[in-house]
Amino acid sequence: MTPYEEIRVPVAGGELAALRWPAADPDAPVAVALHGITANALSWGPVARMLDGRITLVAPDLRGRADSAALPGPYGITAHADDTAALAGALGRERVVLAGHSMGAFVAALAAVRHPGRFGPPVLVDGGFGFPAPTHLSADELMTAVIGPAMDRLSMTFADRDAYRSFWRAHPAFGGDAWSAEVDAYIQRDLTGEEPALRSGCRLEAVRTDGVGLFGAEVLSAVRGLPEGTELLWARRGLMNEEQGLYDESRLAAAGLPGTAVRAVCVEDVNHYTVLTGDTGAGEVARAVLRAAAR
Repeated sequence: MTPYEEIRVPVAGGELAALRWPAADPDAPVAVALHGITANALSWGPVARMLDGRITLVAPDLRGRADSAALPGPYGITAHADDTAALAGALGRERVVLAGHSMGAFVAALAAVRHPGRFGPPVLVDGGFGFPAPTHLSADELMTAVIGPAMDRLSMTFADRDAYRSFWRAHPAFGGDAWSAEVDAYIQRDLTGEEPALRSGCRLEAVRTDGVGLFGAEVLSAVRGLPEGTELLWARRGLMNEEQGLYDESRLAAAGLPGTAVRAVCVEDVNHYTVLTGDTGAGEVARAVLRAAAR
């Protein structure tokens, strides 16, 4: 696994924890990378390996997750966007590259619009473009429809780390050769508590608030204000490795792509998770981050 440092930076209500993979050159560009709704900073480990020290990558545990779980509310996409700007400011660079996966892509889009002086065109990975919520669903029903299996996990307990590993290895997204030591380290970082009652460190209140917030007007409209040069890398397959991914050509066309400031690129042979954690996806993401740094 690529070595990283653990850092903490002040944000509203306390300190935000982050992992930092330093570049070989201390003057190299810096990128801030944001994880998904029930993930943690170490999901970006494979991308850090692919970057191979060419830029410094900093990935926070978003408020309410992993080592930032103790940070209090209010939660929500706006709170994460402002935390991200505070993190960028603490890194001592005038501007940083910004990337986000899944919910982190929505945060990245909003942060880029709310704090244009901090960030250039972001890299969005299988997220950032949303659609209005069905009006007939309650907030809980909406969350179940969007991330039902992930929500279920937050209420479960596990006897030991092997039990948690087995839970994830049975997930369709991590079948075959999609499992790796990096994936194992990432999912194990989520655990908190003591055996035989280990559980996810994600705070359920944070996940609920953030999930509903993905359908807010400010969040949905953020993509309309993104600067030229923004990239969206979308996975061909979905959260459960199903053939239909979160996006496809017709859905993106309905959202106004192509024809906006955002360049959309399909990453074949990956799903919503492996677009970040597998070598094929992580390599594509790393190249997009390097392109953003060059701009």
